[in-house]
Amino acid sequence: MSTSEPVGGECAPGDYSADEMMSIAAARALGGDRRVFVGIGLPSTAANLARRTHAPELVLIYESGAIGAKPARLPASIGDGMLGETADAVVSVPEMFNYWLQAGRIDIGFLGAAQLDRFGNINTTVIGDYADPVVRLPGAGGAPEIAASCGEVFVVTRQSPRNFVERVDFITSVGHGSGPGDRAALGLRGAGPTLVITDLGVLRPDPRTAELVLTAVHPGVTVERVVAATGWDLRTAPEVTTTPPPTAAELAALRALEAAR
Repeated sequence: MSTSEPVGGECAPGDYSADEMMSIAAARALGGDRRVFVGIGLPSTAANLARRTHAPELVLIYESGAIGAKPARLPASIGDGMLGETADAVVSVPEMFNYWLQAGRIDIGFLGAAQLDRFGNINTTVIGDYADPVVRLPGAGGAPEIAASCGEVFVVTRQSPRNFVERVDFITSVGHGSGPGDRAALGLRGAGPTLVITDLGVLRPDPRTAELVLTAVHPGVTVERVVAATGWDLRTAPEVTTTPPPTAAELAALRALEAAR
C-alpha cells in the first residue's frame, strides 16, 4: 500500500466519515521532508494534516509563491495572506514556476480533479463540450504545469461514475495520456500520477499499461462497490488490501484543523 501504517488506537467504522478516511489516507501518503506543491481543497487538507501529525518536516509549497508554509488553519485560497506570513520564503509566481517547478525541484504535486479517466488525465475545465459546456469549472490554474513537472503526482478526489469516466471531457492536466510513452513523447519531466486516493479506496497505475488499478479499499468498502463507482471496466490488483482505519489521534487532528477554518 501507499499509505503509512498507523500505530494503535484505531477507530471503529461508525466513528468517522468516508471523507475523513479519504483525507487521513491521503495525509499518510506524505512523509519526510519532501517538497509538495499543494492544491487548494482536499489536497491542502491532507498536506496540512500530514505536517501536523507524522511529517512535521514536510515542505508545503503553494502556487502564490509560498515555500515552506505552515498555516495555522486551512487556507481559503492560494492567495491567503497566512501562507506568506508563515512561509520560509516567498518568491514571485514566475520564479515559482520557472525555477522551482519546471526545473524539477518539487517532489510531489498534490491535486484534486472534477473528472479523472483510466489513465489519470485530469479535467478541471468543463463538463460537456468545450464550446457549449454543461458546467464550466474553475479551470487550470497551475495544475497543468504541476502535473507535467513534479517528480510524481498524487490525486485526491471523491469517486463516482460521474467523475471517474472512460475519457475526460477535456484534458486540463495530462496524466498518462493514452498509455505508456505519451508523457515522454510530450516531453513531460515528471512521472505523472502514481497514486489516486478516493473516499472508497486507493488506485495506482499499472507499470505496463499506465491504467489505474484498484490496490486497496477503505474499511467497510467492497471491491464491487468501487467497481460500480467507476465509469470504466476497473481492473483490480491480484491482492486488494484494506486501508488501516483512522487512529483517534489522526481523527482529532483532522477535526481540529477543519474546525479552525
